[in-house]
Amino acid sequence: MSAALPPALRFAPELLLRAQPVRLAIFDVDGVLTDGSLFFSDTGETLKRFHTLDGHGLKLLQRHGIVPAVISGRDSQPLRLRLDALGITQRRLGTEDKLPAAQAMLEALGLDWSQVAAMGDDWPDLPVMRRAAIACAPPAAHDEVRAIAHHVTARAGGEGAAREFCDLLLMARGAYAAELARVG
Repeated sequence: MSAALPPALRFAPELLLRAQPVRLAIFDVDGVLTDGSLFFSDTGETLKRFHTLDGHGLKLLQRHGIVPAVISGRDSQPLRLRLDALGITQRRLGTEDKLPAAQAMLEALGLDWSQVAAMGDDWPDLPVMRRAAIACAPPAAHDEVRAIAHHVTARAGGEGAAREFCDLLLMARGAYAAELARVG
């Protein structure tokens, strides 16, 4: 058996320090967990495409004591099915005013804003991202969102951007290298 190699992924030390206290990671859906495209069937059903990299990252967060949460302005059966499959119970769907939804989550979990990470891509995400200890955006996010983000991912929304943020949080938690070594 060969010795484990150090992780190829790197983040700035100040970013990792900022992320250390995180216990709740809030994600938007359209443009973050998806590429932001909306597909409608001929019956009017909304269809979404999710990336497996993101799903695995969200499961890893759960394994290491970080609660993944979703706050989305849209609600759909495909989204609910995906969140159920990932075991994500902290969710507020169909809400445009995301700050009260996030505050209610914090209160229910006994956390404060210094323990929150947030990832969004458009104006409705700004109030939550501004209060979070660490904010992240995919590269196609609106200019105002990228301007306040502590980290802009290399990967696009719906293409592993959320996984990149999950990896940052896992690295800050000291769990990334152990998880990597566990798989060989």
